Amino acid sequence: MSAPSFKLLNNGWNADPNAPAPSIEVLSQDLLLRFRLNAFQFPRFFEGDLGIIRFRECSHYRLGETNDEGWYLGQCRYSKVAPVWGEFFEIVGPDNLTWRPEDWIKLGANSNGRHYLFYLRDDTFECFAADWAIEPVSDNALFTR
Repeated sequence: MSAPSFKLLNNGWNADPNAPAPSIEVLSQDLLLRFRLNAFQFPRFFEGDLGIIRFRECSHYRLGETNDEGWYLGQCRYSKVAPVWGEFFEIVGPDNLTWRPEDWIKLGANSNGRHYLFYLRDDTFECFAADWAIEPVSDNALFTR
């Protein structure tokens, strides 16, 4: 069986490499992921600016272990197949490793959504959702800048 492919989704932005402080808010079947943006690499952002992504019709999510050190040591299930650490991807194709972590939280019945993966400094965020979008609110620097 072939390995999945990883479609890079963050273009011109990324999470803070030192303290992204991710948080999750569940709104019925949608999920909001908040995190601090990388002002070091992307000068349009200021230190402390937030990015907010909405995942529509989210069926499962997890915000769990696997930090950058574990990834580089090959301890992450995608260490040998994901192109780089610290990016936001959609995982496409067959994947025997999807359900290996046991800390998934179920929100809805549909588990056929698209698989999203965001490597953060000390955590890995994953979810299955119908789609994702930058949340159009004033405190979201991805939207306002």
